[in-house]
Amino acid sequence: MSKSSKVLNLRDKISGNEVDLSLCNLSEVPVRELALFPKATVVDLSCNNITSLPPEFCNLTHLVKVDLSKNQLTSLPDDLGNLVNLQHLDLYNNKLTTLPVSFSQLRSLKWLDLKDNPLEPGLAKAAGDCLDEKQCKQCSSKVLQHMRAIQEDVDRAREKRLLREKELEKKREAKQREREAREKEARKREKAEEKDKRRKEYNAQMAALAAQEQQKKRNEERKKKNGQAADKKAVVQSVPKPRRSLIGLMFKLLLLLLLGLAGVAAACRLTDLQKEAMCVPINAAVDDGLSWAREQEGVVRQLVQNMSSAAKEFLDSTQASKN
Repeated sequence: MSKSSKVLNLRDKISGNEVDLSLCNLSEVPVRELALFPKATVVDLSCNNITSLPPEFCNLTHLVKVDLSKNQLTSLPDDLGNLVNLQHLDLYNNKLTTLPVSFSQLRSLKWLDLKDNPLEPGLAKAAGDCLDEKQCKQCSSKVLQHMRAIQEDVDRAREKRLLREKELEKKREAKQREREAREKEARKREKAEEKDKRRKEYNAQMAALAAQEQQKKRNEERKKKNGQAADKKAVVQSVPKPRRSLIGLMFKLLLLLLLGLAGVAAACRLTDLQKEAMCVPINAAVDDGLSWAREQEGVVRQLVQNMSSAAKEFLDSTQASKN
C-alpha cells in the first residue's frame, strides 16, 4: 500500500477531531499519517496487534485523548512525557509492567486506565481498580504522584551519579595535574642536568684550552731559555775561537821564525857565508846551543828512564787491581 493510499484511508477514518483506527489489525501506529492531521486530537487505536509505540509517536504533541486498550504493548517510549496536552490515556488490557519515568511529566493527564496489565506491585497499588470514571481519574492522579516519586528518585540517583562522576572527574583531573606536575618537574630536572652537563663540558673544554695555553707558554719559555742558553753557548764557544786563531797565528809565525833562523843558521854553517861578519855570532850561538844540548843529554835520558819506570809501576798496579 503506497503512502498516498494510506493517507486516503486515514482521511476516510477521520470524523471531526477524532481518528478511529480500532479493529484495523494494525501492528504499528501510522505516526507519519497522524502527524499530517494536527487537528485530529483524539485517536482510537484499540483492539489491534500493536506491540510497541515508535519514538516518533512522542512528537504528536497535539494529541489529547489516546485509546490503546486491548493491544500487545509491553513498554512505552521513554519520551512519552513530551505529550504535554494528553488528558485521557487508555491502556487497558496490555502487557505493561512499568511506565517510563517521563510519564510524570504528563501534567495535563486527568484520566488513566491500567487495568489488566501485569504491573509491578508499587505501580499496581497506585493505579488501583479503575472500575469507573472517578477511579480512573484517581488512577491518573496517584500514578502521576507515584511516577513523580520515581522521577525524584531517578533524579537523586542521577544527581548522585553525576556527583560521583564529577568527583571522579576531579580526581582524574587532580591525578592528571599531578602527573603533569611530575612530568614538568622531570623535564625541568632533565633540563637542569643537561645544562649542568653542558656547563661541565664547557668548563672542561676551557680547562683543557687553559692547560694547552699554559703548556704552550711553558714550551715557548723553554724554547726561549734554550735559545738564550744556545746563544750564550754560542757566544762562549765563539769567544775562544779568536784566541785559538791568534795562538795558531803566533805559533805559525814562531815556526816561520824558527825555520828562518834555522835556514840562516844552516846557511851560515854550511855555506861560504860562514866567514862573513854577520854569520860569526850566529855560528857562535849554534855552537853554544849544541854544547848545551850535549850537556843536557844525560839529564833527558835519566828523565825518560824515570818516566818509563813510573809508567811500568802504574800498569802493574792497574792489572793487580783488576785481578
